Amino acid sequence: MMRAPSGRRQRARGLRRWSGRPAKRALFGVAIACAIALRAVQAAAVDAPIPAAEPPAGARPSDIDQLAARVQQTFAVPGLAIAIVKDGRTVFAKGYGVRAVGEAGKIDDNTLFEIGSNTKAFTTAALAMLVDEGKLGWDDKVIDRLPGFRLYDPYVTREFTVRDLLTHRSGLGLGAGDLMFVPHTNFTRAEIIHNLRYLKPVSSFRSTYAYDNLLYMVAGEIVPAITGQSWEDFVQTRVLDPLATGCAADLAHASGNPNIAAPHVLIMGAPVEIAPETNTALDPAGGIECGVRGMAAWMLLQLDGGRAVGGARLFSQDRHQEMWSPQTVIPSLPPTAAMTATHLRDYGLGWSLEDYEGVERVWHTGGLVGMVSYVSLIPERRLGIVVLANQQSGGAISAVMQDLLDAFLGVPPRDWIAYWSTREKDAAAKDDAAQSGAEARIKEAGGRANLPLGAYVGVYRDPWRGEATVSRAGEGLRLTFSRTAGMQGDLRPYSGDVFVVRWDDRTLKADALVRFRTDFTGAVDGMTMKALSPTTDFSFDFQDLDFTREAGAP
Repeated sequence: MMRAPSGRRQRARGLRRWSGRPAKRALFGVAIACAIALRAVQAAAVDAPIPAAEPPAGARPSDIDQLAARVQQTFAVPGLAIAIVKDGRTVFAKGYGVRAVGEAGKIDDNTLFEIGSNTKAFTTAALAMLVDEGKLGWDDKVIDRLPGFRLYDPYVTREFTVRDLLTHRSGLGLGAGDLMFVPHTNFTRAEIIHNLRYLKPVSSFRSTYAYDNLLYMVAGEIVPAITGQSWEDFVQTRVLDPLATGCAADLAHASGNPNIAAPHVLIMGAPVEIAPETNTALDPAGGIECGVRGMAAWMLLQLDGGRAVGGARLFSQDRHQEMWSPQTVIPSLPPTAAMTATHLRDYGLGWSLEDYEGVERVWHTGGLVGMVSYVSLIPERRLGIVVLANQQSGGAISAVMQDLLDAFLGVPPRDWIAYWSTREKDAAAKDDAAQSGAEARIKEAGGRANLPLGAYVGVYRDPWRGEATVSRAGEGLRLTFSRTAGMQGDLRPYSGDVFVVRWDDRTLKADALVRFRTDFTGAVDGMTMKALSPTTDFSFDFQDLDFTREAGAP
């Protein structure tokens, strides 16, 4: 599930490995412990909202209007929505642009957007409520709650806890298994969870941060295992409705609401509307639909330690502190980290944690194809900012977020729009270079492969992704994935037994290399894949596939 903010690749991944030296980790632990203690004191001492001060330069309504207009123009974003909470109240909430290109419907502060991986904090909150009720422990073994749960390694399966589901340290690779729901598929949540057992780890258990979506689906299934109520119904009735957010746990709960933003991707520099994600399998990892007015209520709840405006408490202060406590070290993200004085980063339970311009920042991003979201909380300033956009530009939401953070934190203003625009252009240039290089190799190959094209035809099977078929199409070959209508395309000889697949759906931006494997007799017996471009979204985890050709295939 895409989660991070800098174009397609950098938005949710693109992390560089950090050594995590003990001294630095100890320092971070002390810093976060102090911050947690400070939050506890603030929560005890502050019971009533403080009158909101005049917004600083750069964050006045007219400034935000200008910022939004420039971002929409620079990044070709059809619709954008922004909300700010400060000192216990919502001080700004507004929408800009349209819900869908070519249509009249305007974005407002209640327009629902797919918030993607910002859903993960809601899943964590739901589990925290069960912990408060004594029905669950963070360190309960998953197999004690879900006896059918299995990972590749039996030892890891036995030791895996609820906390491990939420902290991206399982040993699986970045985005492992995401091809079971990206692009749109008909895999069920039960099937996806079952297929986890076939995904091979790339690091040792609890040693390395690697962002994951599938294990949050597992976390969601703990809710019905304990309560008998679906994750969607529990989150709707126990979290969203009590906050009066107007948000929906999934599209079914949003049924009948016409005020929903449509997702868009850029094709030849122009936004093109695409179909929204409808598969409910991913809901606990990224299925919530929410507007900025609803997200403002969510941020106020978080900043007040689990207590909603009006006094109702959803989860305890203890659970709140646990969710905002470091669990897994995250590598730093240069050069942005240097620009924001960010030295240490961690993942808590459903939230990212870091120092940012001298203060603690609790944040998360989210993205589905065509839609992105960004939430930042500055606890000691009682500040929260959310940005939602209906075009797949991590740069757009990052520019808005960091511009507003600069204003509220008193940092000399920087041109974040120019910075993120350059980053996205650089990513596009890398993609263009990969495509051009592939075309040159294809031309050099002259349409010839090592073997006659008929030798590659057949049905191939991967343990977790299922079938893929290579078939003849005129003078060439076609590759078709099962379980989805979105992944089929032409195979063109690239080098030897390596081909390039060009997907028919050009909005995917995920062309790939396909390498056929031969046995000792020279017959094709399998194939592996990898993304053609380094900017391909991490959820296209082609590198995790290992197809075996079925016996008797033509």
